[in-house]
Amino acid sequence: MAQAGNATVQTAGATDEAGARKRLDLRKSLLVGMTLFSMFFGAGNLILPPLLGAQAGEAAVPAMIGFLVTAIGFPVLGIVAVALAGDLPKLAGRVNARFALIFTVLVYLSIGPCLAIPRTSSTSFEMLAPLLPEGVPLNVASIAFSVAFFAVAYALAMRPGKLTQVLGRICAPALIVLIVIIAVSSIAMPLGEPTPVRAPYDNAAAVQGFLNGYQTMDLLAALNFGIVIALNIRSFGVERSGDVAFEISRAGVVAGVLMLLIYCGLGFVGVVTAAYMPDAQNGAQLLTAAATGHFGLAGTIIIAAIFFIACLNVCTGLISCCSTYFAETFPKLPYAVWAAIFAVFSCVVSNFGLTAILTFSVPLLNALYPAAIVLVIMGMLHRACDRVPYVWKWVVGVVAVESVIVSLRDAFFANVWLPFDMLPLADIGLGWLAPALVAAVIGVVHSLARQGRSL
Repeated sequence: MAQAGNATVQTAGATDEAGARKRLDLRKSLLVGMTLFSMFFGAGNLILPPLLGAQAGEAAVPAMIGFLVTAIGFPVLGIVAVALAGDLPKLAGRVNARFALIFTVLVYLSIGPCLAIPRTSSTSFEMLAPLLPEGVPLNVASIAFSVAFFAVAYALAMRPGKLTQVLGRICAPALIVLIVIIAVSSIAMPLGEPTPVRAPYDNAAAVQGFLNGYQTMDLLAALNFGIVIALNIRSFGVERSGDVAFEISRAGVVAGVLMLLIYCGLGFVGVVTAAYMPDAQNGAQLLTAAATGHFGLAGTIIIAAIFFIACLNVCTGLISCCSTYFAETFPKLPYAVWAAIFAVFSCVVSNFGLTAILTFSVPLLNALYPAAIVLVIMGMLHRACDRVPYVWKWVVGVVAVESVIVSLRDAFFANVWLPFDMLPLADIGLGWLAPALVAAVIGVVHSLARQGRSL
C-alpha cells in the first residue's frame, strides 16, 4: 500500500517511484508465462510435431523451422498486438465497431465452445480409454468422464484472476516434466533411425511445415487469452495499461520459448519413432509408441496424464476467456452463468455432436484466420497504419471477403471453381495474400486522398 508523502510503494515487482511504472519480478513473470503456455498447449500442439518429425524424417530440421514460424511466431505476435491495442475488440475496432463485435464473438465461439472446448474432453478420454478395465461400456464411461472433466474445468475457471496459482504453479510444470521424460528417453535411447522424407514434406519441407503450423490455429487462441492473462497480471498489483501490456508481451515470449523447446523435443520423438511404428497415422500414436517402447504400461499412463493435463489446462483457459468476454459484452448474465453455459454445452457436444460441430467450425476457423493474421500484423505496425486509417478497412475487408467465400466453397461446394483460384499461392491456402497487398495500396491512396495529401 502507498503511504502519504514519498513512502515506498510495495508491489509485486519493481517500481520506479510512487505511482510510476510497475514490473513483475522474474519469478512472477515466469509464472504468468507458464500460465499462458499451459493455456496454449493442448492436444493439437502435442500431436502435430511428432507427426511432422515422422513424415519429414531426414528433412525434419527445415520442416520444423517452418512450423515454428507459424505455430509460435504468429501466436506470440498476436499476444503482443492485443496487448498493444488493449484487447481484441479495440484491435478489431480499428476497422469499425460492427466488425469488431461480429469478429470478436465469432473468434471466441469458434475457438471455444464450438470446437476447442468440446474437443479437449473427447481427446483426453480417447487417451485414457485403453487404461479402462475390460467390459466397461465406453459410451457410459465417456459420459461420466466428460461430466467430471467439465465440472473440474468449471471449478478451476471460477477464479479467472487466480489461474496463475493453478496453471502456472502446478499444471504447467507437471506437463513439462512429463513431456521431458518422453523426449529425453527418446534422445538417450532412440527406438530407431531417421527415415527418408515422405509426403507431404518431400517437396519444399519448410513451406509444408509453415502450413502445418498455420493449422494449429493458435493465433486465434492468442487473441482470446490476453483478457485473462491481464486479470492475472493485475492480481499481482500491476494496474497501468502500459505496464500490463508490457507484462502480457513478456509472458508471450516466455510461453513462446517453452513451446519452441517442447516442439523440438516432440519433433525429435517423431523422427526416431517413425521406423519403430511405420504405420502411425497421427502424433498421438507415435507418442504412445515411444512411451510404451521405453516404459511399458507406465509409459501409457504417462501419455494419458500428458494429454489429460494439457486438455484440462486449455479447457479451463478457454472457458475463463470466453466467459470473461461475454460477461463484459452481454452483462445481463454474470460470469458464472456464462461459464456454466459453455461448460454444459461443451459437455453435450463432446459426447453427441462433435462431428457435426466440427463440420461447421473448421470452415469458420479457416474463414477467420486470414483476417486474424492481417489484424495482428497491422496491430504490430499500428503507428504507421493509424496514419492511413482506411488501410484497416480495405485490407481486413478484402481478406475477410476472400477467405469467407473460399471457406464456404471448400466446405460445401468443393468442386466449384472460383476466380480466387487464379490468385498467386491459392493452391497452398494463401490466396488472400496478394489481395491483401493490393488492398493495402488502395487503402493508403484512399486515406491520403481523404486527408488532402498525395503520395
